[in-house]
Amino acid sequence: MSSPKKQPTVHAPFLVGAHMSASGGAPNALLRGKAVGATAIQLFTSNQKQWRGRNIQPEEIDLWKSAQEETGIKTTISHDSYLINLGSDKPDLLEKSLQSFQGEIERCQLLDITYLNFHPGVATNKQPDACLEQIVKSLLSFAPYFEKPTTTLLLETTAGQGNSVGHTFEHLHYIIDRVKGDIPIGVCIDTCHIFAAGYDISTEEGFLDTLATFDKIIGLSYLKAFHLNDSLKPLGSRRDRHASLGKGEIGPLAFELIATHPKTRLLPLILETPNPDLYAQEIQELKNYAKNAHP
Repeated sequence: MSSPKKQPTVHAPFLVGAHMSASGGAPNALLRGKAVGATAIQLFTSNQKQWRGRNIQPEEIDLWKSAQEETGIKTTISHDSYLINLGSDKPDLLEKSLQSFQGEIERCQLLDITYLNFHPGVATNKQPDACLEQIVKSLLSFAPYFEKPTTTLLLETTAGQGNSVGHTFEHLHYIIDRVKGDIPIGVCIDTCHIFAAGYDISTEEGFLDTLATFDKIIGLSYLKAFHLNDSLKPLGSRRDRHASLGKGEIGPLAFELIATHPKTRLLPLILETPNPDLYAQEIQELKNYAKNAHP
């Protein structure tokens, strides 16, 4: 009896990319991503500085699908409008935020975008607990849109600048614990933001400790993506100032660890570094790190 043939090892794709311009239509973000070597991308589906979102037309959906086939980029992330505050205590701002976020969800679902990334909110009344509770209420109001979910919502870690919430893992746990089961939810760690918030990922010991802390408080099953940014400001500064990879206070080691650690290396890694002209180089650096990862 002949022995069974050994099946070839199938490696999961290394998902790395950047926030790409969608000027001229969402499909262009995919094409621009492919041009810099991306295997995943992030984009705005509408103008991030305007309340009124645009409508996605059927022709754009067809072009998006064609561009996905052409580029091979299947994992996509949308970033919501910077104006949205789902935790506001101001009725007019909250209502506009809810309407705008609904539009974000609808556009993502039309394009089958994998993740919708958003900043949790800002405590406009300087009461973080009340802000967190309002975020929970806001998110639960969208539960009917996720009866057949095609998009998962991602809470982005924040730097803690001003009165923003989401700069501690405890904040994110509070929200997730109350919406899970009703809303498909996860976390996107922004490396600049957590470093500025006080989580030291610049050393191997600090990185592993931060990962263990995240797992203890939230659970690594909820970690879905990374924004990769170095930090112009020091640890615990609570200042959100991005730098190119390895050119800031974090340094290159954290990004090598993220690209090689078994708990993080298969997650989408998205650059939001300040110089798009360096995207191709930074993506290649991350791919080089990944080559050294153990299967």
